[in-house]
Amino acid sequence: MASSHPFFDDIRSKSSVDPPQTEEPTEIGELVNEPLQTALKPHGTVTSSVRELLECPVCLNAMYPPIHQCSNGHTLCSGCKPRVHDRCPTCRHELGNIRCLALEKVAASLELPCKYQGFGCIGIYPYYSKLKHESQCAFRPYNCPYAGSECSVMGDIPYLVTHLKDDHKVDMHNGCTFNHRYVKTNPQEVENATWMLTVFSCFGQYFCLHFEAFQLGMAPVYIAFLRFMGDDNEAKNYTYSLEVGGNGRKMIWQGVPRSIRDSHRKVRDSFDGLIIQRSMALFFSGGDKKELKLRVTGRIWKEQ
Repeated sequence: MASSHPFFDDIRSKSSVDPPQTEEPTEIGELVNEPLQTALKPHGTVTSSVRELLECPVCLNAMYPPIHQCSNGHTLCSGCKPRVHDRCPTCRHELGNIRCLALEKVAASLELPCKYQGFGCIGIYPYYSKLKHESQCAFRPYNCPYAGSECSVMGDIPYLVTHLKDDHKVDMHNGCTFNHRYVKTNPQEVENATWMLTVFSCFGQYFCLHFEAFQLGMAPVYIAFLRFMGDDNEAKNYTYSLEVGGNGRKMIWQGVPRSIRDSHRKVRDSFDGLIIQRSMALFFSGGDKKELKLRVTGRIWKEQ
């Protein structure tokens, strides 16, 4: 397994948390994906000392209202207050219910760049809007779509394509049609029908074809589906079809590819693809039914 890019390690080192919903923060106009408007607003440089003031000493995440403090002025976030049993983690004094309104107002006055600035986001956002924007930022990196292991690599599409090819040794194909044969011995055991991933390049985009077995109730089933390497709004521009058959029978599936923003497990567990029951898969395979031999064909096209 390849190690991830240093920048992505930095992203993961301090995960963000949603602001607590129990109390409302200072009212700030929410600006989610409007970088051009916010970029035009004047803003001061936020020093590292101010950032440190807004960092919870327990979880090390940015603090959002209500921000609590002890009688000595030490602060922490509301999420960590129960974890320290109402004792200040810095001086051990009782916390009580003192709220640091001054620090909350300081935070409300700040404007910060999106943490995905290195990926192309030019927006400058109010402190209390930044977290929401980053959760929806069009420039946020993608998770590796390789589902055979818990790969933690993140990056933009060109980076992930190279990662899949070099590190996971995924088969890469050009063209909008495909014809794949899946052969597995002893298909009675679901663990034996390991999943497969193939990447296709067409229309200047990349698509991931998944095929695997998983347990549905008491019996294993097989599923094939396509994921688009990009956002959902782009994925909706494409349609794909899958076909499998044998012994004079065939099954056809047509649908819209899901974005890799949706995890492999989420797509699989929603049954959004070509589902083949084991008995039907073995019927398609022919012979003595001791070996899985499935030929999956399909194509991708762009809607006009």
